[in-house]
Amino acid sequence: MPIVVVANPKGGVGKSTLATNIAGYFASQGHSVMLGDADRQQSSRLWLGLRPPGARPIATWDMTADKIVKPPKGTTHVVLDTPGGLHGWRFNELLKMADKVIVPLQPSVFDIFATRTFLDQLAKHGRAGQMQVGIVGMRVDSRTHAADRLRAFVEGLGLPVLGYLRDTQNYIHLAARGLTLFDVAPSRVERDREQWQAICRWLDK
Repeated sequence: MPIVVVANPKGGVGKSTLATNIAGYFASQGHSVMLGDADRQQSSRLWLGLRPPGARPIATWDMTADKIVKPPKGTTHVVLDTPGGLHGWRFNELLKMADKVIVPLQPSVFDIFATRTFLDQLAKHGRAGQMQVGIVGMRVDSRTHAADRLRAFVEGLGLPVLGYLRDTQNYIHLAARGLTLFDVAPSRVERDREQWQAICRWLDK
């Protein structure tokens, strides 16, 4: 059972956007998906509450402030949304379970420096060689100097950049209805689905 952890110590970088859309992708492939939310803000849990009955089912995974429970039998894929400032026992417990870690990263100097420290922590973790780590650039306009700075940073990491996702209202409008890119007709979100192709291939490995 693959467990994908979406993590970055910086808040507001798009973790919930990534986590919900990854869960939506897995559900679109017919998998039995659970979406866990370790963030006190419970953004992903709120999103699940907005999901319409006709959409492909995604189950919630109850996670308390002091305990991470295992998903029930029958679950085939798990996605975990995590809080900013993830550290300590919760950081270690989540990584013990993780098969893949996706790190969203925005093209600002503050996000880059915060993420560098986090990536160093991942590299030093006891399971560093057992889990796959990938980076996704969030809200990236490829025409800007900030995007160039982000590319220069990730090129020196030795980690795969799974893709760059543009800043678009599509994610906001879909999230407000409990939906993802993978719940609507591809023609409606064609450009965004194209940006997800490499991410999806990595998730399916």
